[in-house]
Amino acid sequence: MKKLIFGLAVWLAGYSQLKAQEQAIVQEGEFGVSAGAAHYFGDLNPKLRLNRPKIAFGAFFKKQYGNYVALRVSAHFAQLGYSDVYNSYNEFMYRRNLSFNTNILELAVQGDFNFFKFIPGDIYHNFTPYITFGIGAFNYDPYTYYQGKKVFLRTLGTEGQGSAAYPDRKTYGTMALCFPVGVGVKYSLNTRMNVGFEVVYRFTNTDYIDDVSGTYAGAAAFPALPNGQPSLAGILQDRSYVYGTPIGIAGRQRGYANQKDTYLMAELTVSFNLTSYKCPSAY
Repeated sequence: MKKLIFGLAVWLAGYSQLKAQEQAIVQEGEFGVSAGAAHYFGDLNPKLRLNRPKIAFGAFFKKQYGNYVALRVSAHFAQLGYSDVYNSYNEFMYRRNLSFNTNILELAVQGDFNFFKFIPGDIYHNFTPYITFGIGAFNYDPYTYYQGKKVFLRTLGTEGQGSAAYPDRKTYGTMALCFPVGVGVKYSLNTRMNVGFEVVYRFTNTDYIDDVSGTYAGAAAFPALPNGQPSLAGILQDRSYVYGTPIGIAGRQRGYANQKDTYLMAELTVSFNLTSYKCPSAY
């Protein structure tokens, strides 16, 4: 009996010491990487269909403020794209026959808010779901393919931007703002390393990620070349000719001008903790 009591006392002393050491470790922040898929939503994909995911990856740094709140700075690369060939459910959109791809380079600042207390290495506090939101900026430059060649669309002004026929339509830039909002979960493997998964939706302030926004400019806005051939901008502004009579009459709806383009990223994350040591209290 004495041996049992002595053994229990030794175990309790060791456990108390271990807990004191765990509590003395303070998580200052973390840095890590992420990888997964990105998807575009907009004029070519208004029904938010998830059928054209593309690659996404990034890196991030978080400054921790207690066990519940962190400030995150992140950088991402992603690819977005879509085509009207996937819109067979809508005759107009299918005949419109537009398509695009673009690379996205994004920098963002976000706040992360844990639902549970999160302490890396503590078996009772090593998991939490969280929400995140913030603001960022991204670079984009939509392009398509014509006769097997890659053609950037922004400088062509496919909706009459920068043309004499539409002086009110300005050429859009290659930079825009995004507003990330999402949810995630993370799990601490030990005091040094965490893994997680998150889905973050990006609202934006641009409708030109896909180079489609308002109405057709019409063939008259794109003068023919000196040799009499149609200009590249004139060809790419209305590609419905592939299916017969072109539908790109000036003033006819081409996109959804009142709806900004958005995109989403779903990623796995791996991060490494930055910790400091706080002398445990004697009480």
